[in-house]
Order: sequence, then C-alpha cells, then structure tokens
Amino acid sequence: MARNKYPEFTVEKILEVAQKLFLEKGYDNTTIQDIVDKLGGLTKGAIYHHFKSKEEIIVALSDRMFLESNPFIAVKKRSDLNALEKMREVIRLNQANFKSVQIEIQTLPLLQNPRIFTEMMETNRRNLSPLWLELIEEGIRDGSVHTEYAKEIAELIPFLGDVWLYPAVYPATEEEVFHKFLFLKEMLEKMGVPIIDDEMVNLLKDQISNVANI
Repeated sequence: MARNKYPEFTVEKILEVAQKLFLEKGYDNTTIQDIVDKLGGLTKGAIYHHFKSKEEIIVALSDRMFLESNPFIAVKKRSDLNALEKMREVIRLNQANFKSVQIEIQTLPLLQNPRIFTEMMETNRRNLSPLWLELIEEGIRDGSVHTEYAKEIAELIPFLGDVWLYPAVYPATEEEVFHKFLFLKEMLEKMGVPIIDDEMVNLLKDQISNVANI
C-alpha cells in the first residue's frame, strides 16, 4: 500500500467522522468499525496507524475542538474588558460551545481509565493552567483581581472544573454538584479572583444538571 502523503488530512477526516458519530449515536454506541464505514475507503489499519484506541480518538477530538474555539484567544485582544471580565467571558464562551460540551460530557466515563485521566490532567497542566495564569497576572496588573496565589489558582481552576465538579469522578447528586459550584464561587471570591458571578450561576444550572444526570 502506498504511504499516505497527507497524514494530517487522514487524522482530520477520522476526527470529523468520529465527532459526527459520537454526537449522533453516543460514544458508547459507536465502534471503530462504524467510523471505518463512514471514512470512504480508509481501513481499520489507517485508523490504528494514528490512534491506538477509540479512547485516543475522543481525547484528540476534545483537544481539537478546544483549539478550534479557544475562548482564551477570543478574549485576548478585547480592549473593552478588564482581565476579570475576560476570565468570565472565557467561561461563558466555553459553556456556549454546545458540541464541545456534548463531547466533554461523553468523555466523563473515560475518567475511570487511568491513562485517559492522566492525559487529561497533563493537557490541563500544559495548556489550560498557563492561559489562566496569564489572565490572572493581567488582572493583578489592571487591579481587577487581588491575589498572592496566581500560579496556584491557575492550576486549581482546571482541576476543580474538570475533575472535582464531575460526579463521574466524585459521585454527587445534582443538588450536591450545584452546592460544590457555589463553594467554588465563594472560594475564588475570598482568594481575590471572583470569576463566577450570579449571572454565570444561572447560566450554568442547566449544564450542571446535564452532567449530574449522566
């Protein structure tokens, strides 16, 4: 078989097909063969050349969807917002991305897989925490936030948001998840980084309900 001259195209095609199937059928109900059947000539071997498993596909898909609609880039040059307002807008934009949220919800059972969990934590450490740190430090400079723990909070926000709040990792009822969210709101306020406002609490109620009922 001839070597694929355009491996990036193959990866993009696999992710495009996988995303459509995951959203239509759900992650658990989609098989590698389902993806092959929609690829128009590519084989299982082509998939396994790039991804060792279905789990790797959904991790790559989650990363790609975040990069395509990276809310940090969207707010970076917003001169009409101070840093605190930018951080709030980051959260709103992320929650408004319906497809990304749906894929994220479907990845939650994968947290039971130590390898997937480790990869997610590494992605947060390498990608998300530096972006939060940049905005927090900007907020210290412009006076919109007041904290001596910029680095620690930048590391904590992705961890609490992607792990602690999810009942797939820490079992909780819908009411308990929402109470934890209010705790996070108050904790960040006391640490001088009040990124969760009352409007956001109302905005996230439906999302918390969806996650809690998985």
